[in-house]
Amino acid sequence: MANVIEEAKSNRATCRTCRQKIDKGALRFGEETPNAFAAGEGASYLWHHLLCAAQKKPALVRPVLTAFTGEVPNRAEVDAALNSSGVSAKEQGAYPYAERASTGRSKCQSCEAPIEKGELRVAIEREVDRGGQMTKGAGYLHVKCAVGFTHDDALADKVKANSTGLSEADLAELAAGLAP
Repeated sequence: MANVIEEAKSNRATCRTCRQKIDKGALRFGEETPNAFAAGEGASYLWHHLLCAAQKKPALVRPVLTAFTGEVPNRAEVDAALNSSGVSAKEQGAYPYAERASTGRSKCQSCEAPIEKGELRVAIEREVDRGGQMTKGAGYLHVKCAVGFTHDDALADKVKANSTGLSEADLAELAAGLAP
């Protein structure tokens, strides 16, 4: 299972963004999430109206919409929402992304050294044990440690695509730090 765009099978689902019912037959975006009540590695979906998801979670919607082969009735409006969103990657849950550290309390997942307040850092998705239940959350890396830790040669492109609100100087510093 992965994130999905599909027609609503009934009118029982409620949009997790606007809290309104999703009408039967309307296109909806399903955000995959772990299901704590399913045996093993079960997953379920958090449903959103397609336009609501495009406004609040554009980094998650964009690749699914690109792969979607069906007709999107309000495609121009959805595309405009995807391109004008001011929502940060952190708020969207899109990993990996880069940001300036807001405090000096985080530690690098790779070298375990503190990441200083105001320093550029890369956030990756990691699993966190919360008293017997595994959840996902952000793990932080120094920019210089990120490529070696993730072993991802395309990390720089992914981070740049998900990082909003960075200045041109920040992006240049990021590119220099993530260069192999």
